[in-house]
Amino acid sequence: MNDTTAESVYLDRISRVRKEMTRTGVDALILSLGHDLPYLTGYLAMPLERLTLLVVPRDGQVSLIIPKLEAPRVRAMPSVFTLVPWNETEDPVLIAHQLLGSARTIAVGDQMWSRFLVDLLLHRADNHFVRSVVVMEALRSRKDNAEIAALIAAGAAADRVAAQLHAGDIPLVGRAEAEVSADISARLIAEGHQKVNFAIVAAGENAASPHHHAGDRIIRHGEIVLCDFGGTMNGYCSDITRCVHIGEPPADIAAAYAVLMQAQAAGVAAGAVGTSCENVDSVTRAIIDAAGYGEYFVHRTGHGIGMEEHEDPYMVSGNITPIAAGHAYSVEPGIYVPGKWGMRLEDIVVATENGPQAVNHANHALVVLDR
Repeated sequence: MNDTTAESVYLDRISRVRKEMTRTGVDALILSLGHDLPYLTGYLAMPLERLTLLVVPRDGQVSLIIPKLEAPRVRAMPSVFTLVPWNETEDPVLIAHQLLGSARTIAVGDQMWSRFLVDLLLHRADNHFVRSVVVMEALRSRKDNAEIAALIAAGAAADRVAAQLHAGDIPLVGRAEAEVSADISARLIAEGHQKVNFAIVAAGENAASPHHHAGDRIIRHGEIVLCDFGGTMNGYCSDITRCVHIGEPPADIAAAYAVLMQAQAAGVAAGAVGTSCENVDSVTRAIIDAAGYGEYFVHRTGHGIGMEEHEDPYMVSGNITPIAAGHAYSVEPGIYVPGKWGMRLEDIVVATENGPQAVNHANHALVVLDR
């Protein structure tokens, strides 16, 4: 984005934030660490002991309180926010208190450190504090066209790495899981990601642990290998899971994987605008339950994705939030048999008025490799 485009994007987002503040009765929004801050300003704060805080009143000037030594890292956008640098001898919490003025109900970012909030409470004991999610969730969860384009680009880059895995370009047999994880990570960077968020590589019985940490376990012939990887590319995340089998899979694994493919495809198709988030979960789960693997599907079907790898909305039982155009989320059912094997199949999906659109297109089959 050029400067003019960027400013218009952030001004529009702040305008929408203020409409949501009016709707929810919030007088001021304060954001520190986390991705709500760059969503509104383009600036991602470092997790320092020095306070960085965006103050958004329902009316009036938006201010970014920032340590003076960090100010050069901020892209100045005077039409969007006023930069308020503070010196080492100043109290940034007092500055925040003054900027909040007469605000009574204040929405606080989930990742603001408690030390700063506790100090602020000393100044504003009579205020009512709520979580920023009451303002930000509806905005962050519905991606605009630029955000969707970024997710598609990141997903395509992850697909290219998955294609390399399927083609046998990433040797598996005789290598440690951690070596393969590092190989996948390097390929994500080579395909355009600026950061690797995770690269799970789990062989055989280790694949039964959904968030297995790749270690020194050597990958052998005759076993399944689960690869779940993703990173950040131009501010937006990718996340994909594909499994391969070294040599022809035994009948039990082949049968389970056929069920998994059916469940995942049904989950993708279920994400029509207006249906509930929990419906995506129930559709995938019903197929796995009916095939007798229900006890081995131990997590929700999916999570939202955007600037963060996990964010709203979540595809889980009990979440009756209707799917809306612009929602982006994973569909990733899994079957995990403790001590034996595990498998998961994951795509990112964007909800549109014309139906759910998968971002990932890499082969969904259990590809058989010989090395």
